[in-house]
This record gives sequence, C-alpha cells and structure tokens, in this order.
Amino acid sequence: MKRNLIVLFAVTGLMMTFILGSRYLFGTAVPPVDGYLEGVAVRFIHTEASDPKVAELLTEMKGSPVIVVPELASASDNLLSNVYVFTNGVTGNGPFEFQNDVFDAKPGSLDYRPLRRLNLVSWNNESKAHRLTSAKDLLAAAKSGDLKIEQPGVVINMPLLSWPGGHR
Repeated sequence: MKRNLIVLFAVTGLMMTFILGSRYLFGTAVPPVDGYLEGVAVRFIHTEASDPKVAELLTEMKGSPVIVVPELASASDNLLSNVYVFTNGVTGNGPFEFQNDVFDAKPGSLDYRPLRRLNLVSWNNESKAHRLTSAKDLLAAAKSGDLKIEQPGVVINMPLLSWPGGHR
C-alpha cells in the first residue's frame, strides 16, 4: 500500500510538472514586453500595478491580467527603479502606442529594483521626436527642454527577463 502511494505521488508530481510546464509551452505564461536599457533592446513583464487604470491598460496591451495592488504606491524610494513611458512621439509598441519603455537599471546593478516608478514622458515638440533607448539620453533631452517627465505616483512590478549582458 505504501509503495502504491509513493508511485501515485510520483506520477501525480510528473503530471503537475507537465501541466505547469505546458503553460509556458502553449503560451499561457505572462507574455514578455519589449523595451530599452542602456541603448539595448530588453524584455520584461508587468505583473502588478498600484493603479487600476494602469493595470487595465497593461492587461489590454498584452492580454494577460495585471493585478491591482494599491499598496505598491506606498513603497519607499529605495525600493524603486524608474521606467519611462512615452505618451507621444515616435509610433511604437508602448502602452500608449508610442516607442517602447526605457529602463534605468539592470539586474546586478546597485540601483536595480523590479518595482518601477512610472514616469510619463511627452515631447514638447513632436516634430523633434526621435527614438530614445537609454535613460541617460532621455534625461539629457529632458534637461535641454525637449521632453517633459511627469510622475503620477504609480508603481508597477516590471522585472526584466533580458538585459545588456544577461537574462533569466
């Protein structure tokens, strides 16, 4: 009897492993999103957001539920990195259908955090809009007056899957 239970448990464990593994094989896992970091294309996911409207927008964007966790908005600054999301400018695959998001820190760096402070970026003169692929260039454009950056107080969990020099 004990041996039969062990065999049943082993078979059940294999079935669970297959079922969980098949979620990734058949595309029901959280879909990756494309962005930029340090001038290089990266991939990331968004899983939770502090704001219901942002969660809805991201859910619609990738067809995968982004969970609302209002408490994320009260995370202290030392727990946050930045993500820059464009609200106008170059057409692309970002949440507002403009260029992909730009990140400021990668895993392994002292500033990396998967929780991201949302920074909304808009070009002051859309005729000057061009693709920006690093936080350094984006901040320089803001300093020169080409961009406006607003922080609406939203925090999103956005762990990177691939980055310059690494991946999960």
